[in-house]
Amino acid sequence: MALVIRHLLLLVGISFVSIISGPAFAAAPSLTIEIGGTTRSLTRDELLNSPAAVDIDVPRDISYGRPMHYRAVPMDILLEGLDLARDRILEAVASDGFIGLLPVDLVLHPSPVAARAYLAIEPAHAPWPMLPGKAVSAGPFYIVWLRPEASGIRSEQWPLFVTSIRGADSPAKRWPALGVDPALPSDDPIRAGQTLFVTQCLVCHKMNGAGSADVGPDLNLPENPTEYFKPATLARYIRLPAAVRRWPKMQMSGFAAEAMSDREINLIIAYLQQMAGRKAAP
Repeated sequence: MALVIRHLLLLVGISFVSIISGPAFAAAPSLTIEIGGTTRSLTRDELLNSPAAVDIDVPRDISYGRPMHYRAVPMDILLEGLDLARDRILEAVASDGFIGLLPVDLVLHPSPVAARAYLAIEPAHAPWPMLPGKAVSAGPFYIVWLRPEASGIRSEQWPLFVTSIRGADSPAKRWPALGVDPALPSDDPIRAGQTLFVTQCLVCHKMNGAGSADVGPDLNLPENPTEYFKPATLARYIRLPAAVRRWPKMQMSGFAAEAMSDREINLIIAYLQQMAGRKAAP
């Protein structure tokens, strides 16, 4: 009998340990901020209960494609007091390897008529809807914008699943291998294509080994897409990859016309064509 009782107590103990170590007791999501030699971590509850937290309505959320309501903290207040030069950038690092590039001046020094960035926080008791076609929401932390059209905010500057925010040198300074032929005039459309590539493509891909993200392949090594796609097919592929090819765990969803025009896609292709002749070892 004593042996039976000991077995029962052991089973009860194992069940209790399983309960307290289950999802309900999992570590709460937290956001890490690394800027100017300062590192700090903020939990979801700390952010939701911050005196700076406000309720905002986003008329057309870029990820959900419809109006959304959020509890959020203005990014300029979240990062207040942190030292970051205006010629640098902010990187919003996501849990899936995506790295959004955000302009320092616009984020940290907003004007009443310009776009303003917010860190939206997903409450544990009221999770956001699943993203269209996916089994996950945009949370627990998501950078959203009010008045994005006022400052030309691009679709890839709405990073989802954010885990950390850090300061960094501009891509051009950090990675010279991204650069086009220096002899090109300053107003050459290929330079505009490079700017678009950095904002819209470098968030997932590398170029000549340059870039922080690892979601997609390098777009110049070993071969550039312009070397194996016909121009018209490549344009269709950028617009909607699934219309050209599909693969397991496909992540690239493409760009709607309001996110990137046909002309802008052609500018990126012109940049890729230029870089096909400028391969450099990473």
